[in-house]
Amino acid sequence: MAAKLNIKPIGANILVKPEEASETTKSGLIVQTSSKGERPQKGTVVALGTGAIDESGKKIAFNVRVGDVVMFKKYSPEEVEIDGEEYLIMKEADILGVFN
Repeated sequence: MAAKLNIKPIGANILVKPEEASETTKSGLIVQTSSKGERPQKGTVVALGTGAIDESGKKIAFNVRVGDVVMFKKYSPEEVEIDGEEYLIMKEADILGVFN
């Protein structure tokens, strides 16, 4: 993960560094799921946007924090490349849960 990112999400957007999932074949070969065309569903929150605003003009607090490891919907996030690294930008509604 990059130490200092050159971007900060705005609004209700969340920037996540995806975790490459892998599986072991019967022969013991470890295969990254991305090499099979699978999109990751787990990653680490690296930046939070400025926050959503409700109808009364109040800022809505995020339920996740930078550093949280989250599970998210497979096809909702937008893939982006920042400083040569892959990241995902998503809404908090795309996050299904936080790992303990």
